[in-house]
Amino acid sequence: MTDSVKTHPGPNSKGSKRQRPVHSKPTMSDVARLAGVGTMTVSRFLSGSAGVTEETARRVQTAVEQLGYRPNELARAFRGQRTNSIGLILPYLYDSFFANCAHAVTTVAKEHGYSVIITTSNEDPDLEFAEAERMLQRHVDGLVLIPSRSRQSRLTRSFFGKTPVVAFDRPVQDQQFDTVLVQNTAGAHRITQHLIEHGHKRIAFLGLSRDLFTINARFLGYRRAIQDAGLQEDSFFGCVSREDTSIWLSQRLKASDAPTAVFTSNTLATRYALSSMVLMGIRIPGDLAMAGFDDFELAELTSPSLTVVRQPAQEMGRVATNLLLDRISRGELPVTGNRIVLPVEIVLRRSCGCKLKTPAVIH
Repeated sequence: MTDSVKTHPGPNSKGSKRQRPVHSKPTMSDVARLAGVGTMTVSRFLSGSAGVTEETARRVQTAVEQLGYRPNELARAFRGQRTNSIGLILPYLYDSFFANCAHAVTTVAKEHGYSVIITTSNEDPDLEFAEAERMLQRHVDGLVLIPSRSRQSRLTRSFFGKTPVVAFDRPVQDQQFDTVLVQNTAGAHRITQHLIEHGHKRIAFLGLSRDLFTINARFLGYRRAIQDAGLQEDSFFGCVSREDTSIWLSQRLKASDAPTAVFTSNTLATRYALSSMVLMGIRIPGDLAMAGFDDFELAELTSPSLTVVRQPAQEMGRVATNLLLDRISRGELPVTGNRIVLPVEIVLRRSCGCKLKTPAVIH
């Protein structure tokens, strides 16, 4: 076979005849010529749409490898074939929880021969909508996402057409989407009860906006435990930075009814509260007991180690991705989406007041 080449003057020549070849990308026709078959046979082999003999398959595969041929995925999509790619939209990646979820999604996808296109919404429903539109333009076979503020989301089943979508960590309002969640309310209720069992009567709830499904669900669990104990709720939904968290804590702790314990409702709130308390010289749990929702890598190494509600971040990503790939393989969309709720664990360490040498896990 003779390759088609383009030639350019050499880097040190001025009008000289020295030239270097620049090879074009191999095409399906190149593969067919090298394998001694027609282009339709190569197409059938690559798409798996129809059988070819073992000998033909071997010759085509050898030609593909020798030439380094890569199918044009976009062209395949226009022909109605799968691109073997899925999209993943997350709120952001600087939260270790979302990063763990992303790792789980990509791991499962790779195990099934899929690549993953990752983007973020920055908790902006309009940006989320635009990113989802870009995913569809790239002809992904399906989409998994952690939705932004669910009450403001513009995502609907009709928008995605025949493309399967699975939401996890937070639901989408449209009930036709498959959803994978965790026991947010039950976990928050149980950890608040644990702080009450330590004798705390003034427990503050720290979190991000209640517009976020997870934060609101955890607040409802906290509030139910507080009300059941006949106590007064105390909440702050402004943990968007360490500065804002520090200001609230410093002012609140000067009050006559200052909290004796805090429950932080996600990793970011925990990080901001913990760093603020360290800088303020607050002793944990002597001055202020603490428990958080979501475990993270350094929680056991903080001083003292942090009591948390541990949610199965990687399991949630795995379940969501497997559910999506199952929808893709079946080529079906649910009339009413599945709603899967995974259990959480309470991991008791020392920040709540427990005097444990090693963590204790309550299922």
